Amino acid sequence: MGKTWKRGVMLTLALLLSSIGLLAGSVSAATSEHQLIIVNKKTNQLAFFEDGELVKTFKVATGKTPKLTPEGKFKIVNKIKNRPYYKEKIPGGDPSNPLGDRWIGLDVNGTKGTTYAIHGNNNERSIGKYVSAGCIRMHNDSVHWLFDRIKINSYAIVTSSDETFEQIAEKNGYLVGPKLFQGTVYVNGIEQQLKSTPIMADSRIFVPMRELFELLGATVNWDNKTMTVTAFVGDRIIIHKPLTSEAIVNGDLMSMTASRFVGNTVMLPLRDISALSQYGVQWDGATNSIHLTSNAAADTLNP
Repeated sequence: MGKTWKRGVMLTLALLLSSIGLLAGSVSAATSEHQLIIVNKKTNQLAFFEDGELVKTFKVATGKTPKLTPEGKFKIVNKIKNRPYYKEKIPGGDPSNPLGDRWIGLDVNGTKGTTYAIHGNNNERSIGKYVSAGCIRMHNDSVHWLFDRIKINSYAIVTSSDETFEQIAEKNGYLVGPKLFQGTVYVNGIEQQLKSTPIMADSRIFVPMRELFELLGATVNWDNKTMTVTAFVGDRIIIHKPLTSEAIVNGDLMSMTASRFVGNTVMLPLRDISALSQYGVQWDGATNSIHLTSNAAADTLNP
């Protein structure tokens, strides 16, 4: 009976993993407002923000004159691989194509991503200079990274400023964070000095999944192929794809607040840990402390 149940659970999990992939796609589309690109023409640099954090900066090239590269807040409306250079009839992907092989189209003044873009180039030495006819050029390896990461319907702010990227983002209504949690964490009644500090974001506390679960006696594995994390918690198997708002618990799909990444660390929302794992979770506002308790420890503390 036990083997049959385990085979049934694992079959259900395998089937549902494909569903998670579909859910992840819909969530990514829904959370594009958590990404932001800022191009500062004064320094010819581009910044990529995600979930309130400045993730990476890149050198770029912009217009030969200040007016050629328009300033403002523009929606990203298309992403095209190997776009031809129609003006000189150069095929897409051709080494001589001045657009490189990646095009991130911006809707500037109703042009719908056909005229202005962030794209690659065929002259790496031009990056950092004022040389384009209006588009924003990047090194080819840099635009590949950005192309794979940025989502359609995100926004790019193009400006010329002495302010930091964070200041520009906040002035445009983008919340820069997250903030480190300044309180105390107790696991099974013992104060812990965690390697990955919990964070405060969107008025919620997020805690490091692997570190806390392992302190509570669970086993946590990462599957790079499916990009999922699996926790074995007592008689529970929890499978979760980071950044999504779903998890599979013993074959059942559960809703949760979307998790976050801080570097390579998966951060789970504190409020959802109890429902996912059945660990005891308490927040003490008076002492600004988090208390997590495993079932075994709870039985010892409360005989």
